[in-house]
Amino acid sequence: MTALTCTAFGGHRLLASGLLRDVALAVRRAARAPDHAPILIFDDATGKSFDIDTRGSEREVLARLGPPPSAAPDEATAAEEPSAPRGKGRPRLGVVAREVTLLPRHWEWLNAQPGGASVALRKLVEEARRAHADQDGQRRAREAAYHFMSAMAGDLPGFEEAARALFAGDGERYAALLRDWPADVRDYALRLAAAASPR
Repeated sequence: MTALTCTAFGGHRLLASGLLRDVALAVRRAARAPDHAPILIFDDATGKSFDIDTRGSEREVLARLGPPPSAAPDEATAAEEPSAPRGKGRPRLGVVAREVTLLPRHWEWLNAQPGGASVALRKLVEEARRAHADQDGQRRAREAAYHFMSAMAGDLPGFEEAARALFAGDGERYAALLRDWPADVRDYALRLAAAASPR
């Protein structure tokens, strides 16, 4: 399991960036300061804001976040746990059954492929994922930067022009339009958009 990384702002000032557990504690401390600026936390992968409950002690805050992701189960514990008897048939591969609607000619072609329709569909999806990995990464970066900008910079000068430059893949113009924004907001928006322009 990959640990969630996020970034918190108090107003336009960066409070903390890193693992959720570390950011949550920084947010808890900042929220206890008198007259603190409004605090927003953003998921580094999506640019979307989310809330955490910072009431109570640090231990209580961390407990509500759940256990930290572990690299691997403890070997001693794994050895003690009896393994469940394996049933008949193919091993579980995390396959999920869903309905797919296709035209008859598509089903005809899929069923004629080696391994049948399921194998052919999995191969097609994997090929498409590899072929479009760069474009998908650029789209996710643009969307993440836009989510963040909408929440933090919607009223800043040049927001609309910056959004247009972001979706046009014009990294130079995007950076130029952000030049006069508060430094922490500008830097994080640039960081999120770093993969949005074609190389």
